[in-house]
Amino acid sequence: MKAAVIIPAYNEEQAISKVIQDIPNNIVSEIVVINNSSTDSTAEAAARSGATVLEERTKGYGSSCLKGIEYAASRGYEVLIFLDGDYSDYPEEAELLLRPIELGSYDFVLGSRVIGNYEKGSLPIRSRIGSFIAGLLINIFWGFKYTDLGPFRAIKTEKLLELKMEDKWFGWTVEMQIKALKKKLNVLEVPVSYRKRIGKSKVTGTLKGSLMAGIIILKVIFSELFKD
Repeated sequence: MKAAVIIPAYNEEQAISKVIQDIPNNIVSEIVVINNSSTDSTAEAAARSGATVLEERTKGYGSSCLKGIEYAASRGYEVLIFLDGDYSDYPEEAELLLRPIELGSYDFVLGSRVIGNYEKGSLPIRSRIGSFIAGLLINIFWGFKYTDLGPFRAIKTEKLLELKMEDKWFGWTVEMQIKALKKKLNVLEVPVSYRKRIGKSKVTGTLKGSLMAGIIILKVIFSELFKD
């Protein structure tokens, strides 16, 4: 299947080239980096490494992903793979996510760090607690037990477009996971590896960032519940 990788990036000049270089070029046709108003040389580093670089001036993780989806869909890609630009994911594991979709069994495959092999200190306790609470609520409301809200994921483009994604911030990942269940997509979690990121996290790196992300995630969960 014709697949593209979408990488939202904000100030990741030290990591982005490593991410791009580790993506298996035999399974993806294009790597798209969305430069989200970086103040460093992220865009230049990504371009030098062979990625297509798009600019998104509206700040937010979801804003970057939406920009990437619009571009990739216009290019006819059948599957989209998302991962972070900080080198915490293992890009070489992309085939673990892509294979179940190619075999025709699943529409959406989420890479779970929690059930995978994660490096000590790479998943802060507040991040794991947040994923557990979100997973518990989703299981109660929609009957599927997610173990993680990780960024590493693959989904059929046509199915993703049907979800009509809206969130422009940190609720984007959980929005996709909930809407996938509401749309009755065939969903699978697979274990993936995870390591300490290069540089400081913009979300879990601070208590304020973690609290903000947690509030946004809960807001998305209950917003989707009330839409039902």
